[in-house]
Amino acid sequence: MIKYIKRKDLDVEKYNVCIEKSIQSKIYAFSWYLDVVTENWSVFVYKDYNAVMPIPWKKKFFIKYGYPPFWLLELGVFSLDDKVDFQLFYKTLFDKFKFVETRLNQKNNPNIASKHLINNQMQILKLDTDYPSILSNYRKDRKKDILKASKNDLTEKWNDDPVKLIDLFKENIGKRTPNILENDYNTVLTLMKLCIDKRVGEVLSIYDAHKNIVASGFFLKHKNEIIILISSTDFKNRNNGANTFLIDRAIFKFEKNYTVFNFGGSTIKSVAKYFLSFGAETLNYQHLKYNNLPFLFKLLKQ
Repeated sequence: MIKYIKRKDLDVEKYNVCIEKSIQSKIYAFSWYLDVVTENWSVFVYKDYNAVMPIPWKKKFFIKYGYPPFWLLELGVFSLDDKVDFQLFYKTLFDKFKFVETRLNQKNNPNIASKHLINNQMQILKLDTDYPSILSNYRKDRKKDILKASKNDLTEKWNDDPVKLIDLFKENIGKRTPNILENDYNTVLTLMKLCIDKRVGEVLSIYDAHKNIVASGFFLKHKNEIIILISSTDFKNRNNGANTFLIDRAIFKFEKNYTVFNFGGSTIKSVAKYFLSFGAETLNYQHLKYNNLPFLFKLLKQ
């Protein structure tokens, strides 16, 4: 009933229609997005693309395994109705892969052994009221940051060069995140340019009075949702309210046409607390990790 289909054999049109119309629809699951951010990917397909589960994979020591790429926050099962048996997908997945690690989406509700699931959190802000009402729910520190931004003459620049965002990220967050490699930066730059061409992504940068970039972020747009894919501030100038101003200006722009602002998620308490200070709420989703490798290989993938 569920078929495993390689990328080269995929009916791309039917697949993308399923992603677009699915209950769980996410921008990360479209074929063009996965083609950029993964080394390889295949799909478990139910019936005639009534439901799909894309899986990024690599191969090591002749063993194919599923992995979670950078710049891809949610995958899992995408279905045209709510009658699909998620557990059947996971069973088929475990039959095909001896090791798999993947992030499920918010609307997947797997009923499998808990030892395979890790709870993750994301923070979202509902944009179902007008901007003044949203602003009134910011906590005091965020309101103070906006005043700082005004006093420091910070200005916003939409449609800035994504290369400037990458450079800012490298010089700040990147130095503290050594597992992000140069190829990962090349990938996200390619992805941002493609999203801009498709009109599903925008860069916003914040500049100080001396025309120095002090914050920048890339925002994905899909259906009713805005998602922060990547952002950074200048760590040498952290007391000017730039990061809060960046997020606030994005909320101000997008609240008119979207209903959810997704901060991208964090289980780091300090980061989550910061996102929540915009009046956001926490949503849970699950990270699936299954390891049935032979013993020696299993030790390598702990």
